[in-house]
Amino acid sequence: MDMFKLLTRSSNIQKSAPAPKKSSSRQIPSDGFSGHPYQDSENGDAFFGNEKAKSRGTKRKRSGVEEKHDDGLLGQLDFFRGGARSPVSSEKQAMDSGKGATTRKLDVQDAHITNPFIPDLSEEEGWRTLKKHKLKVTVLGDASGIQSSHHDEQKGTTSEPVGKKNAHPQISPQPLTSFIQLRSKYGISRKLAGNLDAQGYTEPSEVQMGSLPLLLGTDEDRGLISRRDKRSETEPRADIDLLTIAPTGSGKTLGFLIHVLQGLLESRKAQRETKADKRSEHRVQALIIAPTHELADQIVNEGRKLASGTGIKISGLRKGMRLHPDLVGLKHGDTTQGVTDDTPGGHTHDFLVKTDIVVSTPLLFLHAISAKQSGAASLPDIRFLILDEADVLLDPLFREQTLGIWTACTNASLRTSLWSATIGSSIESLAQTFILDRRRNLGLTSSSISQHYIVRLVVGLKDSAIPNVAHRLVYAASEQGKLLALRQLLHPSGAPAAAVPSLQPPFLVFTQTIPRAIALHSELLYDIPFEAGGSSRIAVLHSNLSDSARANIMAGFRKGEIWILITTDLLSRGVDFRGLNGVVNYDIPNTGASYVHRVGRTGRQGREGGVAVTLYTKEDIPYVKNVANVIAASERAKEKHNVADNEGEGMQKWLLDALPNVSKKTRKEMKRKGVESRRATTEAAGGRGARKMRISTKSGYDRRLENKKKGVVDGSRKRLVQEEEGSRLEDEEWEGIDD
Repeated sequence: MDMFKLLTRSSNIQKSAPAPKKSSSRQIPSDGFSGHPYQDSENGDAFFGNEKAKSRGTKRKRSGVEEKHDDGLLGQLDFFRGGARSPVSSEKQAMDSGKGATTRKLDVQDAHITNPFIPDLSEEEGWRTLKKHKLKVTVLGDASGIQSSHHDEQKGTTSEPVGKKNAHPQISPQPLTSFIQLRSKYGISRKLAGNLDAQGYTEPSEVQMGSLPLLLGTDEDRGLISRRDKRSETEPRADIDLLTIAPTGSGKTLGFLIHVLQGLLESRKAQRETKADKRSEHRVQALIIAPTHELADQIVNEGRKLASGTGIKISGLRKGMRLHPDLVGLKHGDTTQGVTDDTPGGHTHDFLVKTDIVVSTPLLFLHAISAKQSGAASLPDIRFLILDEADVLLDPLFREQTLGIWTACTNASLRTSLWSATIGSSIESLAQTFILDRRRNLGLTSSSISQHYIVRLVVGLKDSAIPNVAHRLVYAASEQGKLLALRQLLHPSGAPAAAVPSLQPPFLVFTQTIPRAIALHSELLYDIPFEAGGSSRIAVLHSNLSDSARANIMAGFRKGEIWILITTDLLSRGVDFRGLNGVVNYDIPNTGASYVHRVGRTGRQGREGGVAVTLYTKEDIPYVKNVANVIAASERAKEKHNVADNEGEGMQKWLLDALPNVSKKTRKEMKRKGVESRRATTEAAGGRGARKMRISTKSGYDRRLENKKKGVVDGSRKRLVQEEEGSRLEDEEWEGIDD
């Protein structure tokens, strides 16, 4: 007898509706995505009007050719195959369709003739579009020449921050609604527009929607003047130095590459008009600075795709390259110390770089322009300076080198732009002060040539992690617990809960120091079965490796030959792995900004299903509050915008309240050196603290036996060498003086 039915016989119990069944298959970043991740389709976009509602559920066509979005990935990406797939352009897809190929090509070449005209938005519509996509554009410093917009007048406000401390006027640039406008409205090169189309770029991301009009447009497009008060065509366009803060994986690289390439193509066209009989020479006119070699190589590869067929040459700087003709071919005893090759004899192989765009790390570039006694040579030809990951480049570690390069660029028309996902107020103030001081030292004023503004573009919530990544903060108690937790991620036991996302390879593992990365690699080297590839599926990458070794590891990881890559913060900045499924913070990051950049390696370009796992121990509790705050802010944004179902995951409020606050002094020390108990100096000193932080599951007894065996082997080798030397000396006894 069912007692519950008996007792509730006279009760009217309403049956709850059954919960909707969730799909057993969860999308992960290596699956790719369908459609464009940055545009919000809910209620339609302000710049598409009712076109989306009409075409919902149908394929969009242009000139009889189906338009397909190509993001450079297959629908189901095979990350682990041996070779990389060459991207299939939308132009080639149109050629395969036969008759529509010619029409598609004409659309790219003459967008202003055959493509439908996309009208500009009104000031009110533009303001609503910027607000919808969370674009905030402000003018730093002097904004006396900016006229109030019609929207400000309707609200009863003005653009001038009179009497308000730290208040900056906001402007409303005309947002870029389609890449077609780059050709029809902003007049970019026909070949550059074709390269964009071949790479599958059709709709801009938020950062491109806001930055490209500021960099390419007129003052009216930028929102610096009202549309009712148009300037004359002879009046020069205002100069803008741009600070861009946008989430990881949002397309910042494409934004500044389009600007630089178009600027160089315009100057080359002007040179040909004045000197029709002479061919344009390659000379460095644009400089892109990145903090790591890996990021610099990635920028070079992306730039070469866009510059294909334009005549613009982009090169990565290497040892031995010189950018000034006076520094080429000097020997050790001369003014400049040349770069010595590894070949016997140690000859110098300095040569002048003949290129238009140089991508380099700060120290390498400073060596390429510096002399031994006279210091850095001036570079008056450079017109574009790009600082990618600017907060790192202006951090004390790189600040002196970056400012030295910046000072060497003496061109009066130099345009500077800074790009990063995290730019703090101190870095922002430093950049603003240096820009103004440089102009003052060169004798430049806003009235001498043209008006000058420093503009800041913020996309989304400043200094926050992307909301389409699932964050997990796991307490592992000790170093041995962290190692066991990582092994459980490698070999999960049983089926994972439906609400808790599981981590699948490929993924990155971040450690605090290089010795810890090497130790973790040695510990996990044989955890992957031989049938699945064994030790070849796991690798370690750090700055102590040679450039060739680092390049080979990066190539293997991108091809899918390596599944798990253990590294330091070397790969936390800017490097794009589109099919990366997750990130494991084996050691907690030093700062909240470092956490943002680490987890930003997954979930690129809006891909869903990325997982970020952070392991922490008892020693990490005083420092983990910064990471917890970033996770909480990201999940609040996720709940607000319904990016993904976050049931079963999240930062518990009781944990956030229980974690101790981190003092300013502790944050500063943590940023410089990391967790004290894991520093390399502590491990080298030995003792109980070093043993406690050691990455190993071996007991002390087993470790002593292993050390004894190593000692026996080393002793036998030494005795063998001594015996060989003794026998050689006996054979070489002196036999007197020959006659």
